[in-house]
Amino acid sequence: MQFTIDYLTLFFTSLKLVSPLLGFAALLIILMGWIAGSRESWGRFDSVYWAFITATTVGYGDIRPLKKLSKVLSVIIALVGMTFTGILVAMAIYAASTTISQQEQIKAYKACIEAID
Repeated sequence: MQFTIDYLTLFFTSLKLVSPLLGFAALLIILMGWIAGSRESWGRFDSVYWAFITATTVGYGDIRPLKKLSKVLSVIIALVGMTFTGILVAMAIYAASTTISQQEQIKAYKACIEAID
């Protein structure tokens, strides 16, 4: 249980540090989605939905751009989304590897203490 608490603490601390970057990327995705949506005559909700489905590279295909500018924006949204996702994955890996290393150091320290006693 302590591992999970340490991992989540480190992950959310990292998330707090990079939140301006992630917030900017999310805002960029939303704005480009609105631009594409206005060109394609989609509603705001559908535009944001499409933008995040594109950003996560899921791409259901239920909504798709037909105009050139919207298609260009979809490529940019996908690239920004991959960066967004990559940052989150990197933070998760960092938090896990750091927590594992800390747990191993604690076990080694406890073993040394027990050996001395």
